[in-house]
Amino acid sequence: MPDAADLERVLRAAGLRVTRPRLAVLDAVYAHPHVDTDALIAAARARMDAVSHQAVYDVLRILTDRGLVRRIQPQGSVARYEARVGDNHHHLVCRSCGAISDVDCAVGEAPCLTPSTDEGFLVDEAEVIYWGRCRSCATTPATSAAPDRPATQRGTP
Repeated sequence: MPDAADLERVLRAAGLRVTRPRLAVLDAVYAHPHVDTDALIAAARARMDAVSHQAVYDVLRILTDRGLVRRIQPQGSVARYEARVGDNHHHLVCRSCGAISDVDCAVGEAPCLTPSTDEGFLVDEAEVIYWGRCRSCATTPATSAAPDRPATQRGTP
């Protein structure tokens, strides 16, 4: 995890002024990947006493726009943020508890990663979300209250 000097260099390299809210939010994203805005607000406030909700939202937007942070939003979930950017990685999402883990690109034969037609697009990235149950949830019976995607979205009829 980067220290304060590293975070300052990252902000400056992106052409951003170094401010306490930007440092606090960027540090929180590095420390807590895949968490939602409320968790980032709490983490940023632990780093600096007073930072408003709006300031955190503004910082997240700027960091995302500049490519320092990646915003992901699996279906049925609130937006989440991570500092792992610039590598076409994918995510594993637990359909029971909502836990998210990074996973490197698919290996082996993966015909579904190449579109059947490119419609004139120059494809440079594929966003893949693998859905399942994490190790912890897989050992307990599924409950009806568990967050889930609609069956039609999971590829089942």
